[in-house]
Amino acid sequence: LSLLSSLYDQCIGCLKCEGVCRAKLPIHSMIVWADDVFERETFKIRSGRGAIRDTEIRAVGGPIVFGEIPGVVAFVGCANYAYGGRDVYEMAEEFAKRRYIVLASGCAAMTLGMYKDEEGKTIYERFPGSFDAGGVINVGSCISNPHIAGAAIKIANIFARRPLRANYEEIADYVLNRVGAVGVAWGAMSQKAASIASGFWRLGIPVIVGPHGSKYRRALLGRSDREEDWFVYDARTGEKVYCGPAPEHLFYMAEGKEEAIVMIAKLCMRPNDTTKGRAIKLSHYIDLYRKFYDALPEDVHLFVRTMADIPITMKDEILAFLKEKGWREKTIPDPTLLPRLIRRRE
Repeated sequence: LSLLSSLYDQCIGCLKCEGVCRAKLPIHSMIVWADDVFERETFKIRSGRGAIRDTEIRAVGGPIVFGEIPGVVAFVGCANYAYGGRDVYEMAEEFAKRRYIVLASGCAAMTLGMYKDEEGKTIYERFPGSFDAGGVINVGSCISNPHIAGAAIKIANIFARRPLRANYEEIADYVLNRVGAVGVAWGAMSQKAASIASGFWRLGIPVIVGPHGSKYRRALLGRSDREEDWFVYDARTGEKVYCGPAPEHLFYMAEGKEEAIVMIAKLCMRPNDTTKGRAIKLSHYIDLYRKFYDALPEDVHLFVRTMADIPITMKDEILAFLKEKGWREKTIPDPTLLPRLIRRRE
């Protein structure tokens, strides 16, 4: 029965397995026969908390914008997982351990609570529920996703004092260039999930979907090899400055959790990162790339702006790589895509 109950992790009840089975086995019914195994299972989930408080935004707004908290990762969307929900759990655990802020809603939030460690504890029992580095937060049901986007908007409003009324483009410009947030809809299947994703990316938050995401027939991919695509205005001078592919994509399909984990770390980088923040983000990106691909990323030179951006523990190896690529030091701008936000023209 344990083997049948293990199939339940990957089953979404579509019955396609019964249609293609040559032996005409009632596979779905056989899984249900093992219900005495999984009907006794109990899990602990943190209750949906709703909106992120203004006091929490004041505490973490600076570290997020400057890059000292590496990023905010939001797990949203349906449970149409290609290989079961463990992938979502392992992604969330990886980033919570690395002191990213992990948010979850709806089916993804429930999935996170369905897996336990060696001590029998769920991720919600092991990590705090505060909106701070290393926190794992359940914001609520699937229609609580605006609380996640609202947190990014509040950073622009409360921390940077950007007005909200009739000012969407400025808020989106701020989030795109300064707030290191990424959405992950790993089991997205519905048009509702697609609309949630589009609501995030139009605000400047990249979205990663799982293998089934290709069925949406849409992607918003950047070309890191085209240098002319990655220029922003420096609000201090009005000059156009190369900022690197940060973030490189806005809507991306990943084939597996390894690709998604590396891409999340990469898409958390922003043009406004301080040298300390960029070094922290680069160290996570390089470390995760090495963990899964056993190599140095081929695009590291695109994210190193000055020598101070290089993580100290990897300095010798990265310097040799930069020399090989013909890297040149670049300026760190006060980035914006909106000409009206330029404070002074030189």
